[in-house]
Amino acid sequence: MSASWAEIRREFPALSTWTYLDSATYGQMPRCAVEAVAQHFARRDELACSDYLAWFDDADRLRGLLGQFINCFPEDIAFASSASQALAILLNGVRWLPGDRIVSLEGEFPNNLYAPGSVSGVEFVQASWDRFYESVNQRTRLVLMSTANYSTGFVPPLEEISRFLHERGVLFYLDGTQSVGARRFDVQRVRPSMLAVHGYKWMMCPTGAAFFYVDPELRGYMAPNVIGWRSDKGWRNVNTLNQGTPQFKDSAERYEGGMIPFALLCAMEASVAMMLEIGPERIEARVLELASRIVAIARDLGATVAHPDSHILAARFEGVDVARVAAELKRNRLLVSARHGHLRVSAHFYNDEADLDRLRVELRDAIGRG
Repeated sequence: MSASWAEIRREFPALSTWTYLDSATYGQMPRCAVEAVAQHFARRDELACSDYLAWFDDADRLRGLLGQFINCFPEDIAFASSASQALAILLNGVRWLPGDRIVSLEGEFPNNLYAPGSVSGVEFVQASWDRFYESVNQRTRLVLMSTANYSTGFVPPLEEISRFLHERGVLFYLDGTQSVGARRFDVQRVRPSMLAVHGYKWMMCPTGAAFFYVDPELRGYMAPNVIGWRSDKGWRNVNTLNQGTPQFKDSAERYEGGMIPFALLCAMEASVAMMLEIGPERIEARVLELASRIVAIARDLGATVAHPDSHILAARFEGVDVARVAAELKRNRLLVSARHGHLRVSAHFYNDEADLDRLRVELRDAIGRG
């Protein structure tokens, strides 16, 4: 897509009345995604759902687009309602032994702390980044983390971590919700065992549209635990559905079980197609360019930025209640977030320099540093 950023911005109606710098909480949906949902429901009415099997063909087309987006095969992709669901499939699909260890990072998104902590008989360790590698011992079966920390913006060196874990036969689960769509992700370079992405943030999808990549080696032994009518590989033969034990497909689809959220996936397809047309490399460059300008604004106003090379900027202002600041900015129709003492600012490719100019003015007034 050769369109200018100004032309692309017009695809996002909310930006005409809000200064939106909070894509780490929710991404704005483009018009094409909303229209895709409407078209799906219009098609239901026109054909009275008589073509429902073709809806699965639409989903398979999306698997292909997602494969392009993260550099994997369509059969490596499954759909879920959230990253939490994908993680549950992993945790419930592995046969844990007493004394097994799961390692995550301190300050992770709650998904990655609550769920592994509930696995019976397993030791769960929350490691600081400087103690991470020594926390992975011979009993470690799984490491899980986010591709970017939701609170501080920390981006772990994923390829380095993956090599370390592969050498030790440790599973590697990644939640890509906080970066995929803003920064490029290459499955072949990072080689996770599973990557789960809920698309409502940087992929600009409705809540409930999520996908997960499952490595073929993991599929070889991780049992499906969401079982439904589509679990059997012959599920398309709806006139003579298998009445016995299901014979699972080899593809990641085997973990879906039953129906999938077709309307939401139509929106995801439109958003992914848009991002592929713009170009993931161009998007990443734009996001990081805007992020660097936000860092400069925050520092000019006296802030310390936790990870200035990130796309999620976490700024700390000495003696300032950032929750109060975020609330005041919201009253002025400028959206950012407060997370654990940081003012979190997160611009996507649809933002522009005027948004940042307004951030500078409104933030200066809100923190009282004119």
